[in-house]
Amino acid sequence: MRVAFVGKGGSGKTTLSSLFARYAAQRGPVVAVDADINQHLGLALGATATPRPLGSMVAEIKDYLRGDNPLIKDAASMVKTTPPGRGSRLVRLDDPFFPSTQAGGLSLMVTGPFAEDDLGVACYHSKVGAVELYLNHLVDGQGEYVVVDMTAGADSFASGLFTRFDLTFLVAEPTRQGVSVYRQYQEYAADFDVPVAVVGNKIQSADDVRFLRDHVGEDLLTWFEHSRAVRGMEQGRPFTLGDLEPANRQALVTLADRLDAQPKDWEKFGRQAAEFHLRNALAWANRATGEDLAAQIDHGFVYGPAVAAP
Repeated sequence: MRVAFVGKGGSGKTTLSSLFARYAAQRGPVVAVDADINQHLGLALGATATPRPLGSMVAEIKDYLRGDNPLIKDAASMVKTTPPGRGSRLVRLDDPFFPSTQAGGLSLMVTGPFAEDDLGVACYHSKVGAVELYLNHLVDGQGEYVVVDMTAGADSFASGLFTRFDLTFLVAEPTRQGVSVYRQYQEYAADFDVPVAVVGNKIQSADDVRFLRDHVGEDLLTWFEHSRAVRGMEQGRPFTLGDLEPANRQALVTLADRLDAQPKDWEKFGRQAAEFHLRNALAWANRATGEDLAAQIDHGFVYGPAVAAP
């Protein structure tokens, strides 16, 4: 199951991503992916090493995932939205090709920050394109978790990445700015059948909860109270989930139960992969590659575990 954490900058989505990833690792294998421009997920997870950034190996990732797909002639003609087809290499959570480091009982992958050569000339979507390719070719199942800490605000709508998840948790502070991002995200997501649940954060009183309920209604799934344990973790003190306050531990259970209950819709996943590939092909990718990339879509390919290699 794949879940994205999104929200306004400073809402605490990286912190909640790390807490949820730690908790999900008690239920099954977890890959946590730092896809934020500001790379802080590893710090929040207590990682002592940083794996090779996915954003620095996009060409290698394309060549690896292309496999023997006859519809894709080479890595240069493969773009971030290129969907898998018969002959493509499909991957599992533990695929050794994708560099990761161990942190808190789970695997951490990172897109990487801007390099010096990127400054002033590169778009961050060139970095997260590696994550989109990974998710397009990933075959995950019940009891497996991919937790992605996304860029702030609604920036992920600049690509098809926002449709690559089974569920999106939107982290909202009890402020007008916090709920404004919710409204924007919900407006965009509604047109593409993207399920969104709101997670309140930095809650200090019943008035804060009422504020969120008044503005997001039934989309408010649960909330996290102000936490001395989390503050200590952010200050570098030793931390385990057992240090969390009971209400905050229960909030993690609620998030995981909600994700586990989400139906896995492989048909929609494949349909949207083709849709956004066509959108990108017409908008820029055909021009960039000099090819009609609509021909890369394998209409006979069936998404899901049945096509995965043993």
